[in-house]
Amino acid sequence: MKKNLLSVLILVLMLVNIALSAVMMTNVISTNQKTAELMDSIGAAMNLELYTPGAGPEVSLANTETHVMSQMMIPLAYSQVTNEDGTTGTSSKQIYLVFDISLLIDKTHEDYAEYSGKIGDYDTMIQDAIERVVSNYTEEECRASFTGDIRNEMITAVQNLFESKFIYGITLSNIKFGG
Repeated sequence: MKKNLLSVLILVLMLVNIALSAVMMTNVISTNQKTAELMDSIGAAMNLELYTPGAGPEVSLANTETHVMSQMMIPLAYSQVTNEDGTTGTSSKQIYLVFDISLLIDKTHEDYAEYSGKIGDYDTMIQDAIERVVSNYTEEECRASFTGDIRNEMITAVQNLFESKFIYGITLSNIKFGG
């Protein structure tokens, strides 16, 4: 009799455990859905986009040509510093940004035929356009948004140079700061 009573008790506890687990999962799922809706509304209020501006169209790897450029070294704008007397001035130390850059080219774009094979002839003009963008920023600004907003400005400057969007992206690597 004791064995039967113990088996019934275990069965009842298992059923209660299953019921409470189901209730808990329902609450967790609904809370998760509400959190996702909240994050969507925050993103919409802040006007955040899933894809970054300047990222261009989605181009498959088969339709992408990569043009590797030489390493760039760009002097950055002088940083604002607070002097010992509390006044604000500019730093006297010149900081340089060194990085490798590659252009991502859409082989299916209508302007690709015009520039294919001779994009290297425009390297100095591309580097100049990129330098004009990057040299306006301080070290702190570059550390904060070099691979984000500043990259998008560089892409836009290169696209404006060619008056075309056949260069749809850039890759940045080996980013170093020094002075």
